[in-house]
Order: sequence, then C-alpha cells, then structure tokens
Amino acid sequence: MTARQKTWTDVILTGDLERGDVTYVKLGSRHLAVYDAPDGIHVSAALCTHNGANLCDGYFDGHIIECPLHQGCFDIRTGTPKGAPVTRALKIFETRVSDGVVQVLA
Repeated sequence: MTARQKTWTDVILTGDLERGDVTYVKLGSRHLAVYDAPDGIHVSAALCTHNGANLCDGYFDGHIIECPLHQGCFDIRTGTPKGAPVTRALKIFETRVSDGVVQVLA
C-alpha cells in the first residue's frame, strides 16, 4: 500500500485576505488560519492545541498569534509554542502563492 501523494490545494485568493492580519478558511474538514505576515503568507491549523479555540479570533502581531481563550502564543512560521499554557506545536502547512491564489501542500 502506498502513501497518498500530497498536492498543492487552493485555499483563498490573496485579494480576500485580511491585510496584515489572520483570515479563517474552512477547506473540506480542515479549519485553517491564513496569516498575511511581514515576510509573506503563512498557513496553520486554526484551532489552538491547548483547548481548541479559533486562533483567527486571537491577536496577531507579525509572526505571533495569541489564542483568544487563554492567551497562549505560537510562532506562525514554525508552529512553536511561545507562551503558557500551550505546550504542543501548531500544525503549519507548506504554503505558496500562485497567480494570486494561496495554496497549501496537503
């Protein structure tokens, strides 16, 4: 049995992003957070690994997203937890922009 090959999947048009902020996108059964960061577009799972709050409702500051529920923080470039109470990394998706469309490798 072979593993399913990952492919680039369209997520959102760049023109539909919240400029300098985070945009929520539902892609099939996945809840995604799309960040318009100073160094480009990043995509992560939208739900906090601590208690499942929607990170898109949190405070975004350049490369750090703060959970709106308990104020745990993540680096959106790596998924690394940056503040209690979060201890588990956030899932980060490989991302690219092609012809004005944000895509993830999924």
